[in-house]
Amino acid sequence: PCSNSSAESLDRLYPAVGSSKPPRKRTTSQCKSEPPLLRTSKRTIYTAGRPPWYNEHGTQSKEAFVIGLGGGSASGKTTVATMIIEALDVPWVVLLSMDSFYKVLTKQQQEQAASNDFNFDHPDAFDFDLIIATLKKLKQGKSVKIPIYDFTTHSRKKEWKTLYGANVIIFEGIMAFADKELLKLLDLKIFVDTDSDIRLVRRLRRDISERGRDIEGVIKQYNKFVKPAFDQYIQPTMRLADIVVPRGSGNTVAIDLIVQHVHSQLEERELSVRAALASAHQYHPLPQTLSVLKSTPQVRGMHTIIRNKETSRDEFIFYSKRLMRLLIEHALSFLPFQVGSRLHLVMRFCPTSITGVSILRAGETMEPALRAVCKDVRIGTILIQTNCNTGEPELHYLRLPKDISEDHVILMDCTVSTGAAAMMAVRVLLDHDVPEDKIFLLSLLMAEMGVHSVAYAFPRVKIITTAVDKKVNDLFRIIPGIGNFGDRYFGTDAPPDWSDDEDALST
Repeated sequence: PCSNSSAESLDRLYPAVGSSKPPRKRTTSQCKSEPPLLRTSKRTIYTAGRPPWYNEHGTQSKEAFVIGLGGGSASGKTTVATMIIEALDVPWVVLLSMDSFYKVLTKQQQEQAASNDFNFDHPDAFDFDLIIATLKKLKQGKSVKIPIYDFTTHSRKKEWKTLYGANVIIFEGIMAFADKELLKLLDLKIFVDTDSDIRLVRRLRRDISERGRDIEGVIKQYNKFVKPAFDQYIQPTMRLADIVVPRGSGNTVAIDLIVQHVHSQLEERELSVRAALASAHQYHPLPQTLSVLKSTPQVRGMHTIIRNKETSRDEFIFYSKRLMRLLIEHALSFLPFQVGSRLHLVMRFCPTSITGVSILRAGETMEPALRAVCKDVRIGTILIQTNCNTGEPELHYLRLPKDISEDHVILMDCTVSTGAAAMMAVRVLLDHDVPEDKIFLLSLLMAEMGVHSVAYAFPRVKIITTAVDKKVNDLFRIIPGIGNFGDRYFGTDAPPDWSDDEDALST
């Protein structure tokens, strides 16, 4: 059980203050004037994308903004956090609860918990090392796995949930300010101050209806552990807060001020990646990590056909698929292998050790070629689109296979001009712990600018293509290029002012 008097815990607690179908319509990113929410009967989907969180070097340029929410049990911390998220009206906000980080109990502690004799309101009940490590990774833009705690059985569930992509992190818990190292990670500290009688009523309602407890057990636990812990450990941390919110969720004025402050912090952290890429790496020799498919008469002939804007859609699809198959087979030759005998080669990798990841929408056209060569290959998808106001790439959606960090990853996009979207996709893979030297970027056509951008930021990523064009125009589209690949392949309509030079959403 947790002791009520621990010098180490007190040291943590008191840190120093300080077909015949009609043509499909193409899709574009949401503009700022459009609402960033898509509501369905079952869920709400954020349609606004995540802007770049790294610079032209591929390294993180801005950490997530972390808000710490402290206060007594049932003070309304989660409700205040939800109100802040709704008022912020920005996507990519992560709510992290301290309740997920209770320590794993021993058999004896399990028995104490079942009889309401275990102190869950003491600092020693929480796994601060895991909390700090998790928050550090989230703040750095990494993917993290969060334990799921079952309050009915007082134990962690076998499954874990994954969090990724936070621009704003809201960390809430009764001991949110009870560790010196944890405090260093918080950019804004808020204490929710609610009357003790209200907190008791809320706790009774919650523990009985949601956690299957009886009223006698809840009151016993409150008098024995909850109230003394608040007086000894939680209330003293109010002095560490930047903002104290009396009355909790009823204090809308305080919440509005918090939201204004967070908005100002996010505006200061905005940056432009595409413009930086366009002005860098000019006149440099092509990197050694680039491999271009041998320019045979067959390859040159197929490029002539798909680059011709008069080519029919059927022929464009047919010859694009042929090029994709050659590109995939060429890329697989760079994967590790060992000689099994003089007569044949035995590949080191098995089918499950290769994952394909397509950058939507054009990249998904390369999936059939990969599946044709690698049976049962796992496929993930990343949706990156260009913001029509800022011109910057934005991450809208991702679905990656489990344990992707153990695989060689073939990242697929049909065209790469500035390399902005490709860099974002590589950054996502790195944030999911995929080793840089296990990433292979495949594209039918690339501009020299895009090759340099990716190679400069990620020098161990292998870049493989069928051709490299020298220039991009003022709209960052490849010259001469192959037109808008997605529109030509899927038969969608481009906007009236759309150039045939390049698909701006696949850069």
